[in-house]
Amino acid sequence: MDEPRSEELATTELMPRPDTQDGRSFALVAARIAAETKAESVVVLDLRGLSTLADFFVIGTGTSGRQMHAVLDRILEYARTVERKHFHISDSSDAAWLLADYVDVVIHLFDEEHRNYYDLDGLWGDAPLVDWQAA
Repeated sequence: MDEPRSEELATTELMPRPDTQDGRSFALVAARIAAETKAESVVVLDLRGLSTLADFFVIGTGTSGRQMHAVLDRILEYARTVERKHFHISDSSDAAWLLADYVDVVIHLFDEEHRNYYDLDGLWGDAPLVDWQAA
């Protein structure tokens, strides 16, 4: 088995064990993966008590279509390792908005123009921000 690369170690050390993976933990790791894969302005919104859509939104801005797909691929790969199955993946070749719906956690990756246009951060402005960055 190959030794993990140093960039993989940083995320791996922060990952909860699969048997303790709840929605909040999954959202935190997804946010860390997005940031490590160079997504910008990553936020985690806690929607519990505000919406029945999901418990958490992870929102990030990509710098290019290729980079956004790389972020999504890494999150999907991680989800498989903790046996999290997605409900729906919305992935387009134009990469203006990529979405991974895990029912309790929905991951939104936008290009800058579409993030500003849809303004999920403002739309869900009542939702508390979750501190996802590692200590």
